Amino acid sequence: MTFTCFNIEISDGVAHIRFSRPEKANSMTVEFWSELPEAVNDISDNAKARVIVLSAEGKHFTSGMDISVFMASGGINAGEHRELAAEQFRHHIKMLQGTFSALENARQPVLAAIQGGAIGGGVDLVTACDCRYASEDAFFCVQETAIGMTADVGTFPRLAKVIPEGWARQISYTAERLPAQKAKEIGLVNEIFPTHEALLDGVMEIAAKIAGHSPLAVSGSKRMINYARDHSTADTLDYIATWNAAMLSSTDIQQSYMAMTENRAPEYGDLLPRKKSL
Repeated sequence: MTFTCFNIEISDGVAHIRFSRPEKANSMTVEFWSELPEAVNDISDNAKARVIVLSAEGKHFTSGMDISVFMASGGINAGEHRELAAEQFRHHIKMLQGTFSALENARQPVLAAIQGGAIGGGVDLVTACDCRYASEDAFFCVQETAIGMTADVGTFPRLAKVIPEGWARQISYTAERLPAQKAKEIGLVNEIFPTHEALLDGVMEIAAKIAGHSPLAVSGSKRMINYARDHSTADTLDYIATWNAAMLSSTDIQQSYMAMTENRAPEYGDLLPRKKSL
């Protein structure tokens, strides 16, 4: 597949999606919103990798939604059919939301390597990822408030579950920049690296560790963590019991113990592609 907004490399179980429009600060054009879920769903559905890494070329991770997206949507115009236009616009927003939900719904963990700004839609994007890592110059900004709108493609249902609610409210209300160090202190990013190069090297090292584990166990862990976030402890414990009763792999467990006793790396089977139809 060829994309206009990013390049993809898959090697050693790691799919690296690199945003490739540095001259435009990797703004999210009209094409971006369809290309990203297409790429992520292809990797996920067809089990093309064991982990996904998102990074970007240039000074900034992303400046957020490109103005072309606002122009293409048409917005909601007052007039005789305002309610019909509003209903149509709602579906447009739902489509945009689905772009980042693809990251959350992917069978593989998604790691974000963030340098410079993650602005506006960039916050929506990174909060849908499993783990976030940043360079020292990184910052996060819920920019929508400053331009007269309420963030609508994923920030609010996810951000307050990643960082303390008070901080989620403050940066949303003020549209202030949250620097990398403060982001780490409040749990938005896992680790900070001194340079862009060190950031990518560090994230790729973490991705390699994930890719070395059982894909079934890792995928199950992601599913359980997402489920636990949105459900009670009792419901989650019941779901985990059901999951393991059906999908606990004795083959993978045996492979793990054999590898340890033989002082070698374990060899696990990959996830199977999802069936598209009967």
